[in-house]
Amino acid sequence: MSRQVVRSSKFRHVFGQPAKADQCYEDVRVSQTTWDSGFCAVNPKFMALICEASGGGAFLVLPLGKTGRVDKNVPLVCGHTAPVLDIAWCPHNDNVIASGSEDCTVMVWEIPDGGLVLPLREPVVTLEGHTKRVGIVAWHPTAQNVLLSAGCDNVILVWDVGTGAAVLTLGPDVHPDTIYSVDWSRDGGLICTSCRDKRVRIIEPRKGTIVAEKDRPHEGTRPVHAVFVSEGKILTTGFSRMSERQVALWDTKHLEEPLSLQELDTSSGVLLPFFDPDTNIVYLCGKGDSSIRYFEITSEAPFLHYLSMFSSKESQRGMGYMPKRGLEVNKCEIARFYKLHERKCEPIAMTVPRKSDLFQEDLYPPTAGPDPALTAEEWLGGRDAGPLLISLKDGYVPPKSRELRVNRGLDSVRKRATPEASGTPSSDVVSRLEEEMRNLQATVQELQKRMDRLEETVQAK
Repeated sequence: MSRQVVRSSKFRHVFGQPAKADQCYEDVRVSQTTWDSGFCAVNPKFMALICEASGGGAFLVLPLGKTGRVDKNVPLVCGHTAPVLDIAWCPHNDNVIASGSEDCTVMVWEIPDGGLVLPLREPVVTLEGHTKRVGIVAWHPTAQNVLLSAGCDNVILVWDVGTGAAVLTLGPDVHPDTIYSVDWSRDGGLICTSCRDKRVRIIEPRKGTIVAEKDRPHEGTRPVHAVFVSEGKILTTGFSRMSERQVALWDTKHLEEPLSLQELDTSSGVLLPFFDPDTNIVYLCGKGDSSIRYFEITSEAPFLHYLSMFSSKESQRGMGYMPKRGLEVNKCEIARFYKLHERKCEPIAMTVPRKSDLFQEDLYPPTAGPDPALTAEEWLGGRDAGPLLISLKDGYVPPKSRELRVNRGLDSVRKRATPEASGTPSSDVVSRLEEEMRNLQATVQELQKRMDRLEETVQAK
């Protein structure tokens, strides 16, 4: 009688732990828009989520520690004139966030430390170039101020946020139909896209060339999502011809057959993949699901290993994923998700059970830090570089807040950004303030004269 050998893995017992009620964000109105993005973005300082707003598009930004019931009059980021579809924090500046909207624009915002006190209506920069709604925004992982946006005009634009200009364009000749997902490679040299024409493409964006493509990675008609994973592989999620949800792993040099293809269930929600390059674990979160599945990717067959599943009672409307530097390493936390309910955002910690409270070096190899490895000019010139790594052994200490510098002299598109938003008043504003000061001084002098006359009257009596 043969005994089945269980594969050894330090992540086999990873479990999900939802936060207690006082650690959740209660009474938030999550967006009802039907769009396959996570609707939530988090970093070590802030949690942002797209919310319902009347008369335009808005999203909520809260300091990470400001949990509990959210005031219904909390200030919002509300500069868009139509619903917001996607948001993304800059990996090199925890105070900067980008948003894409149905109003065909991309806006970049700077959030002050401590969060918003008043509604934020003026972005640092407005990026205008798309002719239809913008459903995807993604920052370059290693180059400073490089932002990608994809719209329903089937165009991908790469922006230099420092100048406000579109520096690269991938037009409808590359993607003839709606773009479902875009993901940067770890060094930012390539992008991986999935499209409604049922093709997954790997593209060198600076040359505009398709390095590799796969027709019909999944036979179904529902949307496919694709992300880069380790060692030149990509992972796709989609549907079979019988509408069963699937996950597949591909070698980018041999896309004829998948390295692994697994069928999961018959739910209808699109699976959003989140990959952790430090642990080689991929997490699959389905919109409308009440579970998070996680798999480990290895370099040997069968390559994709199912680990476990976190389940809860309530379904998720969206999901945010915390970068590794925002985790609690003393609790062996290897991932943290922010699950959006209809009126609540609930953190879920993924933890490896360990008895020791000491730093676990095998769980936390050096991870991507907040410093960019390249400037936008270096990357556009053809250089690639992996992220600059930091150790989490002594915990992550955020750097001082960095101001987003924008060269407005080169920016012809940002007509909507006012001088007040940049922090440098214009001559008109200065003149108006000087006039108000003169009026105030005249008023004070008049009041002083009246007081002197009253005193003389009192003394005379």
